[in-house]
This record gives sequence, structure tokens and C-alpha cells, in this order.
Amino acid sequence: MTRFTPKVLIRGGSCAVDPLGTILVEPDFTKELIHYVNADLSRIACGKMDLDTVGHYSRPEVFQLIVNEKTCDAVVRR
Repeated sequence: MTRFTPKVLIRGGSCAVDPLGTILVEPDFTKELIHYVNADLSRIACGKMDLDTVGHYSRPEVFQLIVNEKTCDAVVRR
């Protein structure tokens, strides 16, 4: 099986999302640009009430991050 090695791993497309997940600026993959956004920073507190990963929910028995550092194929044939 031959390995596929893309020349571009990530095609860009920066976007802006507020703390509650509302998309403020859609990604644009056609050109290089810089987004400037006026965001309501008071929504940060509301977002933390949904999922506060550094406070109440940072307990290791609730959330655990496991990183597989081995190189893996994108497709595995069985």
C-alpha cells in the first residue's frame, strides 16, 4: 500500500467563534486575510457555565486527554 503524503496539511480558513459557539466570521479559503471582530466579551462567563474545563470540570476523574504519539495511517485495510 502506498502512503499518501499531501503537500498542504491544513488549507487555512481562519474563522471567529464566540464563547458560546456562534460563528462570527465564516472561514475564507480563497485568499490570505486578517479578520477583525467586535465580540461581546461578557459572553465568556456564559460559555464557562456551559463547560468550565479549568474549574469544576478540570477533575481528572471527569476528563482525561490521551495522546497517541505513534504515526498512524489515515486508512487501515482489514
